[in-house]
Amino acid sequence: MFELHPQLDKDCITVGDFPLCRLLLSNDSHYPWFVLVPRREGVTEVFELDEADQLQLQRESIHLSRVIYDAFDADKLNVAALGNMVSQLHVHHIVRYRNDAAWPAPVWGKFPATRYDSAAVQAVLEPLREALSHGFKFAESIL
Repeated sequence: MFELHPQLDKDCITVGDFPLCRLLLSNDSHYPWFVLVPRREGVTEVFELDEADQLQLQRESIHLSRVIYDAFDADKLNVAALGNMVSQLHVHHIVRYRNDAAWPAPVWGKFPATRYDSAAVQAVLEPLREALSHGFKFAESIL
């Protein structure tokens, strides 16, 4: 049975579910930062997914990348699966701007996270509501 790693649960807001992955919003308002987590138990690496899930993860990651790149008018999009601190397979999708606080460095550990308030969460998710409507189910707590 799939369970979200406690650190991801603590650091993120559940947005909803694609067919394979849970979509999270990192609770750090410095950047539009989303995380895809395949809902598969005990998976730490992409190659541990079966072939169908590997392809589905790729589809969902590419779709999310296009949506957030356009929705947030990104200068660059950082997509990475590191797992050094949290071994559960998860893929970060971070919208970057040439004028963001960490540019051009990586965002990890650069600044303490500034958490979203509920109005700011809704504002970040608003441009995604229509773009993610097909094949995506928003979490009840987000609606």
